[in-house]
Amino acid sequence: MVKRIERYPELADPQLRPRYTGIPTFFRRPYTEDLAAVDIGVIGVPFDGGVTHRTGTRHGPREMRGQSSLIRRFNPATGVDPFALVRVADLGDAWVEKPYELEGAHAEIADFFHTVCGAGVTPLSVGGDHSISLPILRAAARGGPVGMVHIDAHCDTGDDYLGSRFHHGAPFRRAVEEGLLDPKRVIQIGIRGSLNAPTMWDFSYASGMRVVPIEEFDDKGWAWAAEEARRIVGDGPTYFSFDIDSIDPSQAPGTGTPEAGGIMVREAQRLIRALSGVDFIGGDLVEVSPPFDVGQMTTLAGVTILYEMLCVMAEARVKRSA
Repeated sequence: MVKRIERYPELADPQLRPRYTGIPTFFRRPYTEDLAAVDIGVIGVPFDGGVTHRTGTRHGPREMRGQSSLIRRFNPATGVDPFALVRVADLGDAWVEKPYELEGAHAEIADFFHTVCGAGVTPLSVGGDHSISLPILRAAARGGPVGMVHIDAHCDTGDDYLGSRFHHGAPFRRAVEEGLLDPKRVIQIGIRGSLNAPTMWDFSYASGMRVVPIEEFDDKGWAWAAEEARRIVGDGPTYFSFDIDSIDPSQAPGTGTPEAGGIMVREAQRLIRALSGVDFIGGDLVEVSPPFDVGQMTTLAGVTILYEMLCVMAEARVKRSA
C-alpha cells in the first residue's frame, strides 16, 4: 500500500475512508474477477440498445458507482450490515463487444452472467435499459422458472415494436415464453401511465401475473403491497427487478420513460425492507439515465434503492447457505 495509514487504523477498510477518495466501485467494495471469493457480485451492464425513446442508460453504471460512495455499511432501519453477512464485490461491467446488434448483445450479456451464476455468485446488476433483464434471467433461471418481484411504471410485457421483439418494453413476455419466469409467481407493482392501446399489457393479465396499478398501491399502501408480493412469490426462488421509472419523476427525473404520479423513494425503501425473507436469487436496478438527471437526484435514488435490495439479497443468501 503506497498510502501509509498512521493515526486511524480503521481506515484500512476502504468503506470507512473519506467518501471523496479512492477509485469508484459499487459501495466502495473491492473490484475483483476472482469469483471464488464472492457471494454477491454487483455488476454494471452499460447497454441501452433496447430503448424505445430517450437513451443514456449506458452511462448509468459509471455514475451509480460514484454516487454509491455515499452509502455507509449499516442499515439502521433493519439492523442489517450486508457487508458483514456476505462477501460483496464489484465484478466490473458486462460490457458488450458488438452493441449495435441487439440479440447478439443480449447473448454476450447472458454469457457473462452464465459464468457468474455458474460460479455460485448471486448477481445484483445495474443497467442499462430494461432489456438486460432477459439475458440475466437466462443465466439466473438456469434451474427452471423463477418468480419475480417487479417494481416499475410499465409491465414490460409488450411484443414487437418497430421490428424487434427484444426491446426494453418486452423482456418479461420473452422470459415467460422462454420458460424463465413462472407468471403465476410474478407481481408487478406501480404500473401507470397512458397507453397507445388498452390491450398493451394484456399479456401480464392473461398469463396470470399479479398487476398492481399505482392507484391500488396508493390506496392500500406499501405494507399491503409487500404482503401481496410475499403471497404471490411464495417460498421459491425469486428474481427482483426494479425500474427507476417506478419512482415519481420529482425524485428520479433521469430516466428514459418518466411517468408522473409514481412511488416515493421512502415508500420503495419500506416496501423492499418488508420483503426480507423472500428467496432472492438475483436482481437488477435499471433505466437510470444520467444525461437526463438533475443534480444527481436519480443516481442518489438509485443507489439508495440498490442498497436496500442488497440488504434483502444478503439475508436471502445467508438463509440459503444455512
